[in-house]
Amino acid sequence: MIIPVRCFTCGKPIGHLYAKYRERIEAGENPKKVLDDLGLERYCCRRMILTHVEGIDEILEYSV
Repeated sequence: MIIPVRCFTCGKPIGHLYAKYRERIEAGENPKKVLDDLGLERYCCRRMILTHVEGIDEILEYSV
């Protein structure tokens, strides 16, 4: 769906980092280095970014 604004576990704001993460990954950078550079050190926050699935396009097909 849509990336959560905050980490479910610790409450750290992470929603604003997802677009930067996707851009850098698509450019071919190492995911570990990107997460470190973005300041995501806790495994709970890293999990939120790494396991996010963009499903909004599939859901919008059924909204009409």
